Amino acid sequence: MYKLGRSRALASAFQPARFSLSSSARIPSLVQQQRRHLSIHEYRSADLLRQYGIGVPQGSVAHTAEEAKEVAKQIGGEDMVIKAQVLAGGRGKGTFDNGLKGGVRVIYSPTEAEMFAQQMIGHNLVTKQTGAGGRLCNAVYICERKFARREFYLAILMDRASQTPVIVSSSQGGVDIETVAKENPDAITTTYIDINTGVTDEIARGIAVKLGFTEQCVEAAKDTIQKLYKIFSEKDATQIEINPLSETSDHQVLCMDAKFGFDDNADYRQKEVFSWRDATQEDPDEVRAAQSGLNFIKLDGDIGCLVNGAGLAMATMDIIKINGGAPANFLDVGGGATPAAIKEAFELITSDAKVSAIFVNIFGGIVRCDHIAHGLINTVKALDLKIPIIARLQGTNVEAAHSIINDSGMKIFSIDDLQNAAEKAVQLSKMVKLARDIDVGVEFTLGI
Repeated sequence: MYKLGRSRALASAFQPARFSLSSSARIPSLVQQQRRHLSIHEYRSADLLRQYGIGVPQGSVAHTAEEAKEVAKQIGGEDMVIKAQVLAGGRGKGTFDNGLKGGVRVIYSPTEAEMFAQQMIGHNLVTKQTGAGGRLCNAVYICERKFARREFYLAILMDRASQTPVIVSSSQGGVDIETVAKENPDAITTTYIDINTGVTDEIARGIAVKLGFTEQCVEAAKDTIQKLYKIFSEKDATQIEINPLSETSDHQVLCMDAKFGFDDNADYRQKEVFSWRDATQEDPDEVRAAQSGLNFIKLDGDIGCLVNGAGLAMATMDIIKINGGAPANFLDVGGGATPAAIKEAFELITSDAKVSAIFVNIFGGIVRCDHIAHGLINTVKALDLKIPIIARLQGTNVEAAHSIINDSGMKIFSIDDLQNAAEKAVQLSKMVKLARDIDVGVEFTLGI
């Protein structure tokens, strides 16, 4: 029902059925997203591969046009590639906000490196994964252009179903793996790895042979696969995706492009890796929420949701949808729905101009309902909110909470029943949207 995660091609190729589940059934996927798995830029991935002795084309990062020119001089030759460092797929087919087409370009001189870097750095690149606003390009990666005899696809990830690492490989690399999965699923092979044994010579060699490496490159490919698994294990990676893994015309085995994901639960022991996080590539509101200990994801609807608990949040979003509304966000304030957390949550929700109502659905256990009610009222007053608030509180001191809200004199609708609360949220949201469309005050429309 809801596209909550930023799924990669790998996920859909490996288990495409997951994306047809209802929102409530996909709570594990949502929780996984909320751990905010770290993604790193391509140049960081290349540096990490080099640390482990894995072959990659010669290259370096540049943060200015002048640096790009110097990097190109150091690489030498007249055949290079410049790549915008933006954490999104489809860079090659993307368009910059200044009209430049293509976030990946072939260049033939340091002068061209400087020219394209000037047009890329400081501009937003719009791709099929970024949305209309695009993402800011702060750097470019310049590397030598290598010519491949064969291109393959290889990825390592954790499979939740089997609770083991799995290697996903295909002889059809250098293309969209989703397309391969759809048109030729037999071309994708999965190899489950015993976490206690790891990737043995036999397993790695078997994958290399099945992919189609020539005899003189099989051993190098085997070593590359084993080293990739070593990174996966030692760096607490959740995903390593190499596309393409190439055999070049001069019989080298090189990782031409790499995408890495790392488990945020391991940030305390992976200090170097997590120092590479680029917050400019993430939604600023989601970054702010994470810093405040809130689980927050923006969606496309107009009813803001403030809930404690992932399961309750998913149920809340579902019942809004069932009643003809659309949630504007997922927001889980966790077990401690304190007044400070509620205020921060409201600020995040109302930063979205299209939000026309807010549905508060909180079970007061650790924090009593009357304390939540006070925090809710104080927040609405402090932020001078004009949009309607629908509050469904359940748990400790709920009767006192209802009295506090009803006696406040504020237009906060306190409703016990979940279905009735959802209906009210959808009804009021539609009224507010209509008022905005005809330019009538929200206070007048709601009778405030």
